[in-house]
Amino acid sequence: MAIKALAWMVRTFPSPVYCYHEIVHNQAVVDRFLKLGVIFIDDISEVPLGKPIMLSAHGSAPEVVALARQRGSYVVDSVCPLVTKVHHEVRVRAGKGYQIVYVGHEGHEEAVGTMAVAPHAISRVESLDEVAALPHFEQPVALLAQTTLSHRDWAGIADAVRVKYPSVWSPGRSDLCFATTNRQSALLQIASQCDSVIVIGSANSSNTRALEKLARDEGCSAVYRINGVDELPRTLHGVVGVTAGASAPEDLVNEVLAFLNPANGVEEIRITREEEYFPPPRNIRQLQLAIETAALALLGAHVTPQTTVDDRLVSASDVLTSLD
Repeated sequence: MAIKALAWMVRTFPSPVYCYHEIVHNQAVVDRFLKLGVIFIDDISEVPLGKPIMLSAHGSAPEVVALARQRGSYVVDSVCPLVTKVHHEVRVRAGKGYQIVYVGHEGHEEAVGTMAVAPHAISRVESLDEVAALPHFEQPVALLAQTTLSHRDWAGIADAVRVKYPSVWSPGRSDLCFATTNRQSALLQIASQCDSVIVIGSANSSNTRALEKLARDEGCSAVYRINGVDELPRTLHGVVGVTAGASAPEDLVNEVLAFLNPANGVEEIRITREEEYFPPPRNIRQLQLAIETAALALLGAHVTPQTTVDDRLVSASDVLTSLD
């Protein structure tokens, strides 16, 4: 969703389009947008007044969103709906007087943005030692998480929090990203059978590093995290497992498989069918409709729902390829 939204911005507005933080944590995706004139910034004040601004998928602090709307001529917030859910939970629980224990990585954009929703009421932890160091809270306690955590790491810390605060509140539905946990579950199915595992994704991607750690924890000593096919080791042999971070484009996976060209073919491990769909942000949908309507009108065509593009049928990889 975020990649396609930024692609629409690039197609619609004169260069440069500004993006607050990397749109997703994948170097190949970021490099493609850099070549198209997107400028990634870490401070909204760096954006000249009146320029279009995209806010990344990881979620932004409320004051960042407000400042972007002051400075930008057109602002799109491409925050992942799962992160929005956590922001909402923080806001509601803090409003009810809870102290929130948030499990997340220090300095990660998602964690920074989430904690900024209610900084007075939230404590971040990412280890058992940090849970042990938490004080006794007089107010009720809520437990929330960064969406891209490893399920295995999250479970151990969450159990420790529940032991320390027996009455802790947590959401009925897990905060962890289904795209992340599904990949981890699939990797668990194959890691013990592999002589080596290739993890496609960038070093600053939390869910990619979680896959890398999971493969090692399962006893696979030859684990390689790569950004692209050019980083593949040339010493691979036997059974090779291939997985990818949630923001790695499908074409990167296909390039790796084509390069490996295994003698006995490729076996795909599917543990579930993902049918969740996140539509583009509202103002991107309005922009799409306005452009399509204008184009069809100029051609003398009658505009109907059937003549507009169905976003569900367009993949992020296809959008990136068309931009190239």
